Amino acid sequence: MPGLLPSRAPGPPRVPGPVVSPPGTWVRGRRGKIAQRIVPDDLQPDVLRLELTELGDAFRAYQRRPEPDLAVLAELHDRKARAFALWAEVTDDASLREEAVRAEAAARTTREMNANRLGIEVDGSGPVVERLLTRGQGAHARGVLEYVRVHAPLPGAGAHLAVLTLSLRAARAGAGNVTGQDLSGWLQGDAERVLRELVDVGWLRLPEGVDAADALDSRPEEPIQVTVPSLLPAETRPLPFGKVTRARLSGWVQKVVGDRKLRRKKAGAATRLLAVYTAAHSRPDGRLGERWRAPSATVSAWTRLPRSVACGPRTSPSTPSCWSPRTGSPRPTSPGAGCGGGSVSASCR
Repeated sequence: MPGLLPSRAPGPPRVPGPVVSPPGTWVRGRRGKIAQRIVPDDLQPDVLRLELTELGDAFRAYQRRPEPDLAVLAELHDRKARAFALWAEVTDDASLREEAVRAEAAARTTREMNANRLGIEVDGSGPVVERLLTRGQGAHARGVLEYVRVHAPLPGAGAHLAVLTLSLRAARAGAGNVTGQDLSGWLQGDAERVLRELVDVGWLRLPEGVDAADALDSRPEEPIQVTVPSLLPAETRPLPFGKVTRARLSGWVQKVVGDRKLRRKKAGAATRLLAVYTAAHSRPDGRLGERWRAPSATVSAWTRLPRSVACGPRTSPSTPSCWSPRTGSPRPTSPGAGCGGGSVSASCR
């Protein structure tokens, strides 16, 4: 009817712009996916469908993070447990209930791991403490390093680093949980090869039907349990320390190996092992002990560093170079002087 609509100046017809849905709005035709399950388009209630879809996106985004955040991961597991429990109730699907139970267990485990790394009580009531080792824990750390040096089934820094980290995960019961993110963070591109070789020589066992590639694909919400047969409970325990010490040592090694400076430099396994070794032999002020001789035969053999790196370049046939704890670089010394005042290591002569 004339006069009801305002007149508009003649011109080209307007093209409608894209429809932008506000956050949290379901976009028709979008298929959600979580834990290798497709979220049905007609799943009711809508709030459940939206939560499952967004949760799947959140888990995939977490896997792309450059650094793990266990507090965030624990919250994702909690959300997954609640969402799958409701999904199971709506559909009466027993497998969804089992998935919800696994998510609850994963949330508890992840929260415990985070508490151990931060040095607080699991319920969060304890004070935050610095990630340092006590005198006794430092002795245990050096004992673990010696155990790895003697009992590692393969040569090479990658194998030794894997044996160190996996031994600490499995020290108490002979088995422990790991994720693909753990393995890739420790060993970078060598993870699959090292893992396969440890399985081939019998030092490590993976779950039935799981190979090294599958282990690297394991997600934070579904870690795999690896077994170290030599650490299974027996009359004599190779690594005789308690639950708290095991968790503290494992978290401490994880922190050293994953140090930001090492990641930025894309340090290899040998450098990361050397970092653990020097940290385990340092004083509370962060400096190396006066009698500690930097990279010598023991360090070179343990990390499999090239001799030129382990001993430092010589400035002359009779002048060795020793490692400076303060600068982290070789420094020349006078003939006959050792690193830290002792005699020169025989391997550097």
